[in-house]
Amino acid sequence: MRLSSGATVVAVKPAGDELTPDGSAATAGIPPSEQLLNLRREDRDDAVIVSVSGAVDGLTAPRLRAAIAAALERPDGRPVVLDLTRVGFLGSPGLHALAEGAERAASRPGFQPLRVVVDHNRPVVRPIELTGYDALLALYHDVSSAIAGASAE
Repeated sequence: MRLSSGATVVAVKPAGDELTPDGSAATAGIPPSEQLLNLRREDRDDAVIVSVSGAVDGLTAPRLRAAIAAALERPDGRPVVLDLTRVGFLGSPGLHALAEGAERAASRPGFQPLRVVVDHNRPVVRPIELTGYDALLALYHDVSSAIAGASAE
């Protein structure tokens, strides 16, 4: 789908596939409101934005991992922004997916760090701070700052 701003929005995976542990087989027909995790990818001229809502746990982290990997596949110099402001739970599998994404971003030609928007969402910020991943991830308070690369401090 093309937006009036020229951005393109693509579905990351069909809804319902968190019912499989590896996130590979979709079970179509389950409405987004009943999903544990919803992902939306927006390809813009200035960035690739992956918006996440719901819970990132052992069942849904493979979908997040796949979405991050797919967003990082385009080595065109645009930053990848991961918007976690609507995430209500971030478990250790989700933290691991973020760390893998940061490492994958660092290994890409023309290195652009994975930019993670956390707002002041305690269920997301707290696990990141407790594990020390705030030193590993480029954290921002809003999508605009993440695209610009402005510090969240």
